[in-house]
Amino acid sequence: MIRLLPLLALALAGCGEGARGPVEAAGPTIVSLNPCTDAILAEVAAPGQLLAISHYSKDPSSSSMTPQDAARYRATGGTVEEVLALDPDVVVASTFLAPATRAALEDLGLRVVTFGGTATVEDSLAQVRELATLAGDPAAGERLVEEIEAALLEAEGQGEPVEAALWQPGGIVPGEASLVSDLLRRTGFSSYATARGMAQADYLSLEQVVADPPQVLFVAGSETGQRHPVLAGVEGMRQERFDTRLLYCGGPTILRAVRFLQLGRERAS
Repeated sequence: MIRLLPLLALALAGCGEGARGPVEAAGPTIVSLNPCTDAILAEVAAPGQLLAISHYSKDPSSSSMTPQDAARYRATGGTVEEVLALDPDVVVASTFLAPATRAALEDLGLRVVTFGGTATVEDSLAQVRELATLAGDPAAGERLVEEIEAALLEAEGQGEPVEAALWQPGGIVPGEASLVSDLLRRTGFSSYATARGMAQADYLSLEQVVADPPQVLFVAGSETGQRHPVLAGVEGMRQERFDTRLLYCGGPTILRAVRFLQLGRERAS
C-alpha cells in the first residue's frame, strides 16, 4: 500500500485526542468519519479496531456518544492526511463524503465504505448488522440488535396514542419518514404534525402551538418562540425538553431515545 509523507504521518498519529495505546485487533482496523457510525462501531468493534472517530463525536452538545465513550478514541477532522496517518484498513464515512476525498483515499489503497441516514428502526438495525459484519464480528451486532428490540418491546405504547409534536431546532417538525417519528409511534405517540397536514421541515409557529396545542410538546430547539413563557400556561399541554442528541442517529442512540420517550409517555398518561 502506498504511503506518503511518513514523518508527518507519524507525527499526526501520535497527537490524536483521547488516543489509546496500540492494541492488536483481530478484524480490520477502521477510521470512522460519520458521527452515527462512530457510536455503532464503538459498540461492535473489538478493542484496537476503531482507530479514530469523527470530531463531531467529541462535541458533547451534539454527539451520539457519551463523553466517556468518545474520550476513549482519537478524533479526526476527516482530512486525507489525518486518515492516512492512522493507517486503517477501512474508512467508514457518510454518503455525503466529498468525491475528491473518497477518490484520494481509494487511490492510496484504502477501502472506503459509506452509510446514509436511517429512516426507520429496521433501517437502523440493518446498519448495525452491516457495520458489525464489516468489523468482523456479526455476533456483536446481533447482541446490540437484541438489546434495541427488547427496549422497544418494553416501551411499546399501551392504550390510546398520546398526540405529540416534536419541535426541532429552527422551529420545524420532522417528517413521517424519519427515525425519530418511527420511535414516537412505537412508544405510543401519534403525530400532531401529520394530523394537521404538515410535512418534513414545515415550520411550527408559537401562535399555532398556543391556539391548537398537542397533548405533549417535545421541544428540541432554542428559538425565541420555543423558550417563550406563554408555553408554560397552555391548558391541556405537557411540555418536555427533547435532547437534540437523540434526533438523528440510530444504533445505541435508539436505546436512550426509547427510554426517554417511554418516560414521557408515562408522565402524559
